[in-house]
Amino acid sequence: MNRVETGLEGLFVLEPKVFGDHRGYFFESYNKNSFKELGINCEFVQDNESYSTYGTLRGLHFQKGEFAQAKLVRVVKGSVLDVVVDIRKDSKTYGQSFSCELTEENKKMMFIPRGFAHGFVVLSETAIFQYKCDNLYSPQNEGGIKFNDPELKINWIIPADKMILSDKDLKLTPLKELSI
Repeated sequence: MNRVETGLEGLFVLEPKVFGDHRGYFFESYNKNSFKELGINCEFVQDNESYSTYGTLRGLHFQKGEFAQAKLVRVVKGSVLDVVVDIRKDSKTYGQSFSCELTEENKKMMFIPRGFAHGFVVLSETAIFQYKCDNLYSPQNEGGIKFNDPELKINWIIPADKMILSDKDLKLTPLKELSI
């Protein structure tokens, strides 16, 4: 597995070794020992999967305090633009974002450490998105940042009028109004 630096401390794009032939392909999406060699020392305790259609934007979400989550995310089917924002107040990259296209073809994954808000928008007709978390979900400790916060300057690639958001995500606040 190849670890690609992103410029945000602890955040990596991972490129697995894919073995393909006339039957299809095989790759290891997670191996505790391999990840440890890459400097990723998490014990994942929850796996999640979502199915979404074109334009669906989920995010930007995070868990607060002791309920913060590190995540390993990837696309099983389709294509998404995956986006993270550093919300670690003591970080030199606080408020900076990073985005990467994750697809069923490129098999890239992103390791997101605790202290980041996370979201994605579906670029393909449909997408199946999977993520592993190192902490259990706590509804009472969830938070979020408004996807179109002008200070973040995130280019979501698709037009705003094609985006599909939940009512909850439409009510999120800008980063500067967060109390973490």
